[in-house]
Amino acid sequence: TVSPLLSPQAVTAGFFYHTARLARGGYRTVKHQQPVFIHPNSALFALQPRWVLYHELVCTSKEFMRQGMEIDSSWLLEVAPHYYQAKELEDGSGRKMPKKAGKAR
Repeated sequence: TVSPLLSPQAVTAGFFYHTARLARGGYRTVKHQQPVFIHPNSALFALQPRWVLYHELVCTSKEFMRQGMEIDSSWLLEVAPHYYQAKELEDGSGRKMPKKAGKAR
């Protein structure tokens, strides 16, 4: 079993403010709607998960997310109800997305 200290939910609790959601043309941070992108060298690049948590942003030709992982949007409301509202975290899984986008979960 995975130690609770290393669980994805524990990492989400520590970096809840570093989240982005898949949108048309890339990702947007949840709170400020800043356009960000998964770095092409990342394992997540081909997966295009709907929700991503990242450690840092690196600005080169674009704002690239580094050290990212896929998360479940419901974790954000669990670990940071003081920061997020349910409306901000609506999954949008019923919305039209590119065919391969957001299929990781």
